[in-house]
Parts: sequence; C-alpha cells; structure tokens
Amino acid sequence: MSPLWDEGLQNERTRLAWVRTAALLAVSGLGAAGIGLRVGTPPITVVLFALAALCGAVLLARTGIRYQRVQHALHAGSPLDERADAVVAWLGTLAAAAGAVAFVLLR
Repeated sequence: MSPLWDEGLQNERTRLAWVRTAALLAVSGLGAAGIGLRVGTPPITVVLFALAALCGAVLLARTGIRYQRVQHALHAGSPLDERADAVVAWLGTLAAAAGAVAFVLLR
C-alpha cells in the first residue's frame, strides 16, 4: 500500500492555485462593482459583484489556515475536509456570473 503523503510540492501548488483564485475573485469583483457604480448600473449588479469580491477576500484570508490544516491532515494520514472553502468559492463564482448576466441584460 502506498503512503497517503508524498514528499512532492502538491500542497504548495494547491495553495498557490487557491491564492490565485481568491485574488482574481476579489480584484475582479471590486473592479466590476466600481465600474458598475460609475456607469450607473442597477444596484443588484453592484451588490452581486461586491459579493464576489467578499467571497474572494474570505478565501484569501483563509489561505494560511487551510494550508496548515491540509499539511497536518496529510502528515497524520487523516481525511481532508475543505467543503466550506469550496462553497465560498462556488458562491463567489456564481455571484460574479450572475452579476455579469445582470449587467448585460439590465444595461
């Protein structure tokens, strides 16, 4: 039976992917909300983009905690549970997509 944890950098690469995703969500949400405010789009569009930015900020803030939990679980051989972060990422992506649809349809 092969060990669950190996000496590679998989966890570090995964952490960097989460950081890129969170930063992109936060920055693009803020940028889109700012553009929406300047061009006078309906408030629901700005709220959806702001929600996407908030989700990205939450994910970015949790990156260090998530990394430590994953490292501990890998070394201990215990199962990983990252459902909360996946739900936040999903919610942020959904808010960004809904904001984009609302921007196009209501503009």
